[in-house]
Amino acid sequence: MLNNTRLVTAAAVLALSVAACGSSSQEVAADGGGLGTAQAPVSIRVIANDAFAKQWQDKLVPEFAKKYPNIKVTVDGIPYNDQLPKTMLELTGTTATYDVVLADDPWLPQLAKTGALYDLKGPELAKWNDPGYDWADFNPSPLAAGEWEGKQYAVPVRSNLLLMFYNKSLYKKAGVAEPTAQTTWEQYFKDAPKLVQDTDGDGKTDSWAVGTYFTKDPLTPTVWQTVLNSDGGKILDGTKVAFGGPAGVKALQTQVDLLKYAPPGASTYQFNEPLEAFRQGKTATMFMWGSVYKGTAVDKETTTLTPEQVGLTTLPAGSTAPGAHRGIWTAGISKKSTHPAAAWTWLQWVTSKEGEQFTGKAFGTFPARNSSLDGTPPAEWAGPVYKALKDGYEVVSKGEMWRPRLPESDAVQQILALQTSRAMSGQATAQQAIDQAAKEIGDLLTSKGYNQ
Repeated sequence: MLNNTRLVTAAAVLALSVAACGSSSQEVAADGGGLGTAQAPVSIRVIANDAFAKQWQDKLVPEFAKKYPNIKVTVDGIPYNDQLPKTMLELTGTTATYDVVLADDPWLPQLAKTGALYDLKGPELAKWNDPGYDWADFNPSPLAAGEWEGKQYAVPVRSNLLLMFYNKSLYKKAGVAEPTAQTTWEQYFKDAPKLVQDTDGDGKTDSWAVGTYFTKDPLTPTVWQTVLNSDGGKILDGTKVAFGGPAGVKALQTQVDLLKYAPPGASTYQFNEPLEAFRQGKTATMFMWGSVYKGTAVDKETTTLTPEQVGLTTLPAGSTAPGAHRGIWTAGISKKSTHPAAAWTWLQWVTSKEGEQFTGKAFGTFPARNSSLDGTPPAEWAGPVYKALKDGYEVVSKGEMWRPRLPESDAVQQILALQTSRAMSGQATAQQAIDQAAKEIGDLLTSKGYNQ
């Protein structure tokens, strides 16, 4: 995802931040800073993505305050592209602005490598453990996103999977059977031309088969990565480049070929464009993160569709399995925090059974706990969605369907994003894009001391 200039810049920023770490952080009190009193409340700050930070501040914080009124929580929203570098500077600095930090799925190893995050299962936080906090209740797939080298540095606060949305009404109008977990890519492409249709009879095409990420974006490669995984392939085998052959070319070409059945101008699609097209009934399928389901099928302010019209399943199957891709936001606690007791209390509550039920109902957030997945859903629409999610968790665990798990993951994904976009725009063939990406990633990992 990073070109050479951005790599050098990022390295320079990190070097400066590490150099600034000459003094230690403030010593933590024996009570972890305490949980506050009515006369002397304690304050903690959370750095979160701006896509959901305001929701948390407006609704989640007041709900937490009902149980812990003396812990004052401030949630700061940061744009996605700024969040990783800002969090790295935070963790490598001398003092803590933030007590709780969030990590997108591929960032966790890089953040953990700083040594500035608590092991949440370790002895340092044990004295503030909630006895009702049930670690065994977490589904292994989302929980694993917060693990690194045998330690649990973060827990899932906003679970997600790349899934296949489909418009049942458009499938019916086209006379095409609805997709299932058994639908293959071959069948999908056989059906796609029929899903490009004139729905109002005016002689003009007004609905297309598919919308998803196509232009340069860190998440665009996750589509063909999922195709690769569903054929049994990997981006990396350990720390060695493993996608630079025919399997990688085939996977990328699959995503390129989707453009044939996408709306005009779809080569510029990132996150918002395919979402809007699907919600307006302009596409029959959408490969998108499942957490948008509520805004796509339920909320009348954001969609023209209803839960009865919107289906959800895994991506089409490859030669070994259906496809999905893990995308879990996890949260951990900075060792530089002067209030780790309050921070851990906040984080335990948010990710508890109670907290997860609240976020599921209030925000449509996907659960990470089996008790939520198997229990009574917070809303009627959530039942079939939770089933698709649980099936997806199993798929990603078996196929290791996630972005590379190493501290250089973000840099790897930046390279993949650039080369993917070249193939989507026609600047390079799938073969050329894969060859270039494999070379650049191999060179990057070699420079970091990994054998290739």
